[in-house]
Amino acid sequence: PGRGRHNIWELAVHAAYWKYIVTRRITGASGPAFPHAGRNWFERPAKSDGSAAAQLERAWRSDLELLAETHAELRAVVSRLAALALDRPARGHQQTPSFMIEGIAMHDVYHAGQIQLLRKLTAH
Repeated sequence: PGRGRHNIWELAVHAAYWKYIVTRRITGASGPAFPHAGRNWFERPAKSDGSAAAQLERAWRSDLELLAETHAELRAVVSRLAALALDRPARGHQQTPSFMIEGIAMHDVYHAGQIQLLRKLTAH
């Protein structure tokens, strides 16, 4: 992408971060800290210079695993929610789990669309 715009890797980690946050908000748990320092956006390289390609590939794969793990954790939490709990504000929040679940789903759809556009732009 152009300067100041997020790349696919950054979008993936951003999605993982928000799945982590929503899971914690629904459960009220503090849990372990998100594995990357910071909040919301996490800078990642757009491409390799060649010499560090293997290291970047491992980091990319690790972040994809993080995305899969946070998604699985969120799904597990949602599957355990009682139907009545969906429309009651989550512990310590004004929002209901139902609202947060719908929100994170739309968040993923939005960024998945961005990723598809970026993939098309980089395909030659």
